[in-house]
Amino acid sequence: MDENTYQAYEEEIQALEEEIRLLTEKYEEMRQESTSYSDEEILQSIKSFQRETQGETKGHESPSDLTAQLESLETDLSFFMTLTGFEFTSYSKKTVEKTKNRTVQKYRLAGKCHSLSFQLEFQLTEMQNNEKVSAVVSDLSIIMESREDSDVSKFVSSTEEHGSLLTFFRSISTYAEWYEHRRRTFLHFKAKYPDIVTVPEGLLGDFIILRSPKVPGFELMIVWKIHLDEEGTTTPVLDLLPKVPEQVLEQRMTSVERIPSSFRSALRLFGIEAAIENLIKVLGS
Repeated sequence: MDENTYQAYEEEIQALEEEIRLLTEKYEEMRQESTSYSDEEILQSIKSFQRETQGETKGHESPSDLTAQLESLETDLSFFMTLTGFEFTSYSKKTVEKTKNRTVQKYRLAGKCHSLSFQLEFQLTEMQNNEKVSAVVSDLSIIMESREDSDVSKFVSSTEEHGSLLTFFRSISTYAEWYEHRRRTFLHFKAKYPDIVTVPEGLLGDFIILRSPKVPGFELMIVWKIHLDEEGTTTPVLDLLPKVPEQVLEQRMTSVERIPSSFRSALRLFGIEAAIENLIKVLGS
């Protein structure tokens, strides 16, 4: 093999090792939030990365070996996407300053967590003092498609102010999981009970309507809000609002007034899906 070809392979291998390192760093930031995989599976994946970065690729000289390595990397990346819910669609890094003890780099990331898209831009300053390395995030800017939600807007502003990337990824992961869970739940009941359940604002809205097939004008609105506070804590809040024809209201005022409190009790006892399911069955009986 001539020297130029060998050099080209060496450069490609170095690029792959750098990509593996970056993916490992992203994984370490989000690892503690995972509950979908066992510790053994996570350790196996970490060991796989360690093997890649400890020189296994140094002896690869053929294109087929490099192709196999890329396929392995794609498999690991797919694992991390499933593990965390995050998918990164673009990434760039620019070195702004570099001295013996100080490195300043500017990062840009874009991606999504489940169905929520986001863009990040921040500056990372790494300083080395003897053998100790410290890193500080500054100039953090976050763009999210759901920022028109006042809760999300306040959380984003607070996170930008404190420059906390870990808080952002941890909190958005939980928020997006609830967001996706609500969407799937609405879709399930709409498909299962099309004559009773309607979704006026679509599956990404925050309420559904249950219409009685036997009492014209009798409706129940299930409101499902997902609150995200400035500290990043996600709280689902559900309530029920009845819409009752006047003649029914006059006859059964006491019974109608008890519907919201009964629904809240069912939520505590049976959970969201079972409470909605029971409500639909009662409405349709």
